[in-house]
Parts: sequence; C-alpha cells; structure tokens
Amino acid sequence: MLAERVRAQVDGLAASGLDADTFTATAFDVLRRAVPFVAGCVGTADPATGLITGTVKHGGLTNATDDEWAHYEYELDDPTAFLRVARRPGGVLALSAQEDGLVGRSPRFQDFMRPVWGFDDEVRLALRTDDSTWGFMALFRDGAGTFTAADQAFLSSVAPSLATGLRAGLLVTSAGRAPQVDGPAVVVVDPRGEVVSASLGAEARIADLGGGPVGDSALPMALLTLVRAARRATTDGRPAVPRLRLRTLSGHWVVAHASPLVGRDGVATDVVVTIEEARPPEIVPLVVAAFGLTPRERDVVALVLQGVDTTAIGRALHLSAYTVQDHLKSIFTKAGVRSRRELTARVFYDQYAPRLAAGADVGPTGWFATPAGTAAEH
Repeated sequence: MLAERVRAQVDGLAASGLDADTFTATAFDVLRRAVPFVAGCVGTADPATGLITGTVKHGGLTNATDDEWAHYEYELDDPTAFLRVARRPGGVLALSAQEDGLVGRSPRFQDFMRPVWGFDDEVRLALRTDDSTWGFMALFRDGAGTFTAADQAFLSSVAPSLATGLRAGLLVTSAGRAPQVDGPAVVVVDPRGEVVSASLGAEARIADLGGGPVGDSALPMALLTLVRAARRATTDGRPAVPRLRLRTLSGHWVVAHASPLVGRDGVATDVVVTIEEARPPEIVPLVVAAFGLTPRERDVVALVLQGVDTTAIGRALHLSAYTVQDHLKSIFTKAGVRSRRELTARVFYDQYAPRLAAGADVGPTGWFATPAGTAAEH
C-alpha cells in the first residue's frame, strides 16, 4: 500500500542523521507521493514556546513575505494558528474539511495566502514527539481538490517521525567560529517593521541568523516571529516576554527575546529585540531532549553531567550498576558518542569549546570575556 511505503520511508529518513534543512527538503519529496500538494513549508520551533525559529519552503514559496506572514500568524486572532493546531487531537487541521468553514474565517489564509499565492486549501500539522513540539508543517493545494480526512489521518501518523528528524537535525552541524560580540546585541524595530537602531555587533548576530544588513531591515524569520509575538502580547495585556532558543548558521546557540517599548502615553510603539549567546542552563535541556532519551535516561544524563560515578548514580536512582550501564550504552548510541567524556563534550563543549580554545577567560559577570588583545568583531 502506498501510504505504508511512504510512512516507512519517512521513518527511515528520520533516522538518517540529516541536517534539518536537508531532512525537510527530502521529506517534502517523499510525502507528496501519498498526499499531493503544490507548495509547502516547515518551520522549526523552540519546544519550550512553540515559536518558529526558521523555515524551509517548497514549491515556489519565498522569504519575501515572511514579515507579513508573521503578522497574520502571531498578531491576529486566527483559529488556524499553529499554536492552536498543536492543541488539537492529532495535531492536524485541514481548513476546507472543517464544517465551520475555516478557510473563510482565517484572516491569514483569506487575506494573505489566497490572494498572494492563489491557494485553495491548506492542511497544518504540529510536529510532536515525546510530548514536545519541534516544528510545524503547512501544505497547500490550488484547484486539485481539498485535503481529506484520510490526508489528515496520514499526516498525523507520520508527524512523530517528522518531529524526530527535525529534532535530530538540530545537532548535526558542528560549531564553527561565532561572531565575537561583546555582550548582548540589541535591535529596535518600529511599528512599520523597520529597524530604527541597533547596537554594535547586532549586524553580525543577525547575519549569523540568516538575516541581511541592518540598514535593509532584513530580519530573519526567528526575529520577525518575536517582534510580532511581542506586539500581540501588548494587545492582550500579557506581561510575558516572547523568547526562543535557536542555532545559528555557525552552529552556535543563542537566546533571543523581544519586549515592546511603551511611551509616556501608555501606547506601545517600538519593540526591542535582544540576542545573546546561550548559557548552559538554557541549552543543556534542549540538547539532551534532542537526543530522544527516555525519562530514565535523562535522569542518568543529568547525573553524568554532574560528574557522578556509576555506583552513585545507581544509589541515587535506585538502580543496579548493571542497569545504569545498560542505560549508558543506550544514551551513548543515541547521542553518537562512546564515553562519558564524549557525552559531556557533546552537550557542553560543542557550544563553548571554541571560546575556550581562543583563550577566552571568565569575566566579572561570570561569563566569557573577550580574549586579551582581541577586539570584538562588529
């Protein structure tokens, strides 16, 4: 049966160790054999917030309208928003298949996707595995029929494998030389979406996230997501600051967050976006989760990273030494390492070893200081 063959291909693809972009592009080609579509997009997401950190597009979709898409996705109240889809049974939603006519009730689809791209129907899918959402998928049709209940059921069945492939792809790229930026990079975006000011080093950070020159206001998708989510938080009166963790083109982890600036009249005007190098407490849980460990394996890893030996791990978790060793063997296989030392290096030093090798010392803040004699690159 075609659906079963495609499902098996997706399962194999998820275990192939591809980077996220290559995995996604290949998955599009495989999926269209079972569920035909003319265009599609996959967005990776921070599992802690569900906010989009980057996209891979297929079938003629481009990045030119990313900011407008982010406006409809995050600022407006839309019943088809990805974060709502993630809460649905099966994590899937086909707009035309809904009895309440979501094609007409979705501002994003009715006022943006249909007029700009000419699509007639869309199916949206949350890519979840192990109770975490690692991304979202949207597929589109134009005049070739609507997405059916069978299409939705099939996509829901392959979503965990798609999520597993995305999750594993986060760790494929080795960390290279990151921009040397002294402190957080700050960008201020006005209500028109224009960058009105930026700190020294901001352009280097934005370029490492796939954006263009600051003067062109060509922000990458992750930052567009944050800006629009911050504006929605202001409208709703919510104090939460949208934030996400993401990996840069150089393979390093950063944390970005956005907050609206409120004028004297109490009206929100600009949005300030801050980008800074991620620290271990922010990234270690994400990296460990990306290994796809069981809850007990995560408990073992937490103690290994603290330098606890096998006997003490067994006592702490009420396990025999043999059981601990079995867990370690499974952990090493999933993480692609051969020893405790390699595991610790994979979790910590993939991000931080280049800084140590460059001679960076710990400064007064408790974080890396710029190496002596090395000027920060701006």
